[in-house]
Amino acid sequence: MALKTMSKIVLALVTVGGLAACGGPNVVPDAYTNPNNPNNIETDPNNTIWSIFRNNTADTTIAVNKYLWTASLEVLSFLPVQSVDPFTGVIVTGYGTPPGGGRAYRATVLVDDPALDARSLNVALQTRGGRAVSKATARAVEDAILSRARELRIADNRF
Repeated sequence: MALKTMSKIVLALVTVGGLAACGGPNVVPDAYTNPNNPNNIETDPNNTIWSIFRNNTADTTIAVNKYLWTASLEVLSFLPVQSVDPFTGVIVTGYGTPPGGGRAYRATVLVDDPALDARSLNVALQTRGGRAVSKATARAVEDAILSRARELRIADNRF
């Protein structure tokens, strides 16, 4: 019983000590001594432990290639879409059978670059048994997506 009580006290002291260490003032180095602030204590009210939870990157945008994105959705339209995140460029589908095919597949597509380039496209295919498909099949799907993306780009430039 005494061991349990002692461990609770030690845990409480460690927790209080850790929290106390978080709240101390930030001392400015001597090279940056401010004559208006003789104690060299940083007084920026925005610099707190809670500032890490603020969204400081409001101007940051993640761009994916719109042609690759649209072509991926069109080529894999026979698969039911489970989740789509255009900000990270991820498309996750459920199992579906291609037209004229007998085996069910599911796909995960990552478009991770704004360039219309094969390196911007990553496609992972699985069969219903959880096995990855052959490299030739995956390559054929990637080629179909890339071809459709090029067609979309060419059609877009005609305007």
